[in-house]
Amino acid sequence: MSKSSVIVVGGGIVGVMTALTLQRRGEAVTLIDRWEPGHSRASSTDYNRVIRAISGRDEFYTRWARESRLRWLELQAESGQNLMYECGALILATGGHCDWENATTETFDRVGVPYYKFGQQDIESRFPQFRVPDIEYALFEPEAGMLMAHRCVLTALELFRRAGGIVQRGRVTTDGSERPMLDGKPLEADLIVVSTGPWMADMFPRTIKPISTVVGVNVLYTSTPDGSEDFDMSRMPCWIDHGQGSFGLPSSEGSGVKAAVVIPDKIDLDNDERLIRQETLGRTRSYIRHRLPGLEGQRVVDSKFNQIILTPDTHFIVDWHPEHENVLFAGGCSGHLFKHAPVFAEFAAGVGMNDFGTADRFKITGRRKLSAKESPSGR
Repeated sequence: MSKSSVIVVGGGIVGVMTALTLQRRGEAVTLIDRWEPGHSRASSTDYNRVIRAISGRDEFYTRWARESRLRWLELQAESGQNLMYECGALILATGGHCDWENATTETFDRVGVPYYKFGQQDIESRFPQFRVPDIEYALFEPEAGMLMAHRCVLTALELFRRAGGIVQRGRVTTDGSERPMLDGKPLEADLIVVSTGPWMADMFPRTIKPISTVVGVNVLYTSTPDGSEDFDMSRMPCWIDHGQGSFGLPSSEGSGVKAAVVIPDKIDLDNDERLIRQETLGRTRSYIRHRLPGLEGQRVVDSKFNQIILTPDTHFIVDWHPEHENVLFAGGCSGHLFKHAPVFAEFAAGVGMNDFGTADRFKITGRRKLSAKESPSGR
């Protein structure tokens, strides 16, 4: 039997993992990106990302995250690269606003995810880096941690090439009917997987743009104090702090402590510089004074300006274009997709090769905004 011809458009983590999955299935896959995969414009860029199973009441994503953790460990063993560090994740539940965290405990109990529930005194005793007068309790997931994002993309890309996959540089656009085009000609393949992250909205203004919002996220890295290991990943976990609209990761491989105060920012994907807004410095420093007083006065040593695409319900998109039967969308809600990439890629590949249909939650139609209690991301 001859191989199918597959084109994957977009070389972020979804694109490279889906291309790798399809290539290992025996398909002939070409991966196309405008720039070198791993480039600094991509949503999959930055040094690290949180991997955690915490998804509120959503058992589906909880199970996907647990399975993805195993797949990342397998890829780490296969490649010999440090892709994941299990430093744990601490979820801080603000008094009076604990719906997402309360729902998570019930889901963890059903699924069997290891976790601890700490009161204020336990948090301060076990993780003295955090000041928590406004926190009712915290959930600690010991098998969570961080993925080294940039390294994960490049490692998956190298495995794809070793498997015989082809990487091509080029800008894919669409015509009036949203047919994918390259150099003025329609893309020709049995299957075209579009995984261009936030760019998907502009490429498909009728199909994807109405169900998506593209926002920028400012991220700062702060130096650890002289002579101290307290803020290294060996002693400090990743954390999510919904009450303050923030999340962060401890210093890893000398990066400094990553802290992001999530205030959605506008971005022109093709024309804006990837520079953080100056006002973000003040907001982040104010957060550090409140939550991480041991870092007060330390200098910012690095910064990233990332962009993410969000769907109203924060569910992913894995669905066929309504007019082009060989065009499959794969992406959506890149704010929590990275960690799921190995399992997401297997699912997208299965849909693309007609092994099964997509899930209702991943369809283009029927989208609605969820409450924080319902949302898997807590947004």
